[in-house]
Parts: sequence; C-alpha cells; structure tokens
Amino acid sequence: MNATGTQRSLARSELDWAPPEELTADAPTGAEALSYEVAGSKLRPRGLPVRVAYGVIDAATVCFIGALAYWVRFGVGHPFGPRGSLFGQVKAHPYIGFFLVYAALVVLGCASQDLYRTLRERRFLDESWMVAKAVSLATGLLVLFIFTSGTKEVSRLVVVSAGVMNVASLSGWRYFKRRMVVRRTMEGVGVRRALIVGAGRTGRALARWFEENRQLGYAVCGFLDARLSADQQILGTFNDLRRVALAHFADELFITVPSERELVKKLVGEARRLRLGLKVIPELYDGLGWRTSVHMMGGFPVMELHGEPIPRMGLAVKRMLDVVIAGAGLFVTAPLLAVLALLIRINSPGPAIYAAQRVGRKGNKFRCFKLRTMIADADAQKGPLRETNERDGPFFKMEDDPRVTRCGRWLRKLSLDELPQLWNVLRGEMSLVGPRPHPLDDYERYTVENLRRLDVKPGITGLWQVTARRDPSFETSMALDLEYIENWSLWLDLRILLKTLPEVLRASGR
Repeated sequence: MNATGTQRSLARSELDWAPPEELTADAPTGAEALSYEVAGSKLRPRGLPVRVAYGVIDAATVCFIGALAYWVRFGVGHPFGPRGSLFGQVKAHPYIGFFLVYAALVVLGCASQDLYRTLRERRFLDESWMVAKAVSLATGLLVLFIFTSGTKEVSRLVVVSAGVMNVASLSGWRYFKRRMVVRRTMEGVGVRRALIVGAGRTGRALARWFEENRQLGYAVCGFLDARLSADQQILGTFNDLRRVALAHFADELFITVPSERELVKKLVGEARRLRLGLKVIPELYDGLGWRTSVHMMGGFPVMELHGEPIPRMGLAVKRMLDVVIAGAGLFVTAPLLAVLALLIRINSPGPAIYAAQRVGRKGNKFRCFKLRTMIADADAQKGPLRETNERDGPFFKMEDDPRVTRCGRWLRKLSLDELPQLWNVLRGEMSLVGPRPHPLDDYERYTVENLRRLDVKPGITGLWQVTARRDPSFETSMALDLEYIENWSLWLDLRILLKTLPEVLRASGR
C-alpha cells in the first residue's frame, strides 16, 4: 500500500481494519513488539467481506453494461438470442464469455488501483481517474485479446462503448457509496475516539486536522503529555494511559513523540493489552515532514523530505541524440581527421592524438581524446607554468601558452582539436553538451562546491563556451556550469548546439 502523505495516511478510514489481537504469552514484547505493531503484521482485515462485495458489484455492473451495449448495438429485442442485422446473423454466446473475462479484468484493475477500500480523504475526481485507468487497462487487454485471437464474432465497437459506460457507472456508484459513508460519519455512526500522545506542535496539528475533517471519522477525546497543566484537554501523563483510555472509551492511540524509544515501546505494549488501534507519526522535523510521501524500502518505512525528479525520458532522448550526432559526425569528419593528423605529425614530433585522463560524471575518470595541439612533453612543463595561470581557481589557462605548436594554434581557434571527443560521446563518457572535462591536477584543486559540476556528463560544448568564452574567470565558468545543470532541458541543449556553430566559424577558440 502506498501512502500519499504522512498526514493523509494517518487519516484513512478505519472501515477496513480491526484493532490488533490480544497480546499473548508468545507474542513479541519490547522492541520486537514495536516492530510487530508498526508493521501491522497481525492486523485482521475486518473489511474483507466488504471488499469482496465491492468486487461482486463491479463484476455485475460490467456484465450488465456489456449486455446493455450489445442490446443498443444490435437491436431492442432478445438481447441474448440470435439477431438479424445489416451485418448478418449476430450470436450472443461469444459475448457472454468475453464479458465474463472483461469483468474479471476490470476487478483486477480496480484492485490494483486500491479501489476496494473507502479512503475518506480521497476525492471523487481522483477516484474517478483511478477507475478510468483500471477500466482502460482492462478494455485494452480485451481488445488486444480479440485482435490476436482472430475472432470476428465480437464487435470491437461494443467493447469500446462498454468501456466508456463502465467508467461512468463504476465511478457513479462509488460516488453515492462515498456520500452515504460520509453522511453516516457526520451523524456520528462509526466515529472512532482518538487519544493523542504528545500535546506538542505535531499533536495539536493532528487534532486540528481531525476537527476540520470530521468526515474522516475521528473525534479527539484529549491528550496525554509528559506533565499535567491547566489545559483541560490534557487528560493525564504518559503513565495514565490505561486509566484515561478506559475512562474516555478511546479506540485509537496516536503517538506523536516517536523519538522517545523507551516511552513508545511501553505505550505499544499497553495499547496492545487494551486492544487499542495504534499509529506512530514519524518524526516531522518541525513541520518539514508534513504532507510528504511515505513508502517502503526493504521493509523499512521511508519518508522523503526532498527529492529531485530524474527526467529519465529526457535523458534517454539526450543520449539517443548524442549517439546519432556523434556517429554521423565521426563518419563525416573521418577524412578531415586523417588530413589534420598528418599535418600535426609534420608540424611537430609525437602522436597526432592526445589522450589524457579527465574527470567525468560523479568523479569517474576516463581517457579524453583530442588532436594534439602542444609539444609532446607539454604535461611535464605544466607545473612551473602554474605561476602564470590567467584563470582564478583550479582551472589552468594561458593566452600565449609556449607549449602550443604553430599548427595547434589554428586548430584551437577553429575548435577542430576537439573533434576526436565525438568518440568519447559515442562511448558514453561525454555528451555533446555539458561542462568541460578538467584534468586530474585541476580536479584535485576543486573545493567542495566545485564538485557540483560533476553531477552530469562533461560535454564538448556548453553554456560557458557560447556565452562567456573570452572570460578568464573560473567563477564565471562555474556559475554557468551550475546554471546549465539546474535548468537543464533538451531545448537548452539545442540552443547551445545552435550557438556553438557561429562561435566555431568566428574562430573564437583559445
């Protein structure tokens, strides 16, 4: 069961659950009892017959709607006998079997959407949308089965029209059922008396929530707190649980002080002996955890206070574009690369391709390929030249670097030295657009804040290259890299790629 939020999950209807069984001699105690209770492993589903009844109603409704759709489609008489029509002799027997299968699929779809429990905080529109998803899935599966089986005796129009009517009918009877349940609750029928442990901010907020949402079926009878006060709503201390619960006929115990472990374990054991329903509200961190989602991870309840959604579809499209463009780019520029490699070898001794360790996404190291623009032992001379670095911060850059060859200067101006990096893009180590990859010695001089630029793959071009390429400030480069990361979109990548071409033609590289 997925909870939609801490507050909302606590406010769910109790039509579906009975209090836990009596604590026996063999039942766990202490820390084991807490885990036993919170996990709900011994909760007895009192609403199971009700859920089965809801499923039967859904199945009967689907079958009735199927008969109605058949009747409307093929005439107004003898809906389950042979009928003549403009389309030939139509028999009803195949429809009976298909609609029985359809009813089963709809029930399974509704069960997967958790539609057989009356959650009183769920809105009608939300529930109708869940019904639409369940019916659409069932209808799609049935149409697919009819299509693949090759049967021509069942009209797809009948199935589709039945699907549309099922959405309306299943949503409609749920609306009236919900109205009836809420009306009975507002009249005091089935209301459960809640005793809240902890009269602090969280406990008071929970009490206000119950008071403002009476349709949820809870009436707060008071609080238990660490010490008594003049507040009449505080009925006793934590040690008075048994007396207060019996005196005020409490049905549910809500613990809002979960950090006090020994106290919670003691209250859990007492609540089990009193046959009280018990719920523990997770630590809300002064309100930061309110209305956050709670889900299970390996059997542990996890409350996510903040999360950045990963645009998986966008990243997949970005990767696809990288592969297509990089592959095409390597194929088209292969003759040019061969000519440039020959010129480099003629201009200065050493290999035409320069491969050096660079730092990529999440600090992963990879061999970055470039056309060599410096003398062969350029890396060995970098240390002494750092005193003349023209960039603030860890990134090393010089306007007139003595290590750059004559051929290398115009390769850099036209950015042709970066063409071999298309191979890094094809291998998945780089992307077409992203922060530039830095050498290891620059990476070792990063501050903690600088590491944020490694949250994404490095790129051949980026926001800095098309907006502030002549700016020597490392802070400017870092700010633009972070701006790109925080505002990434496929449209932003496209804009950067389109702006890169004029920069290359302008020969603004360094």
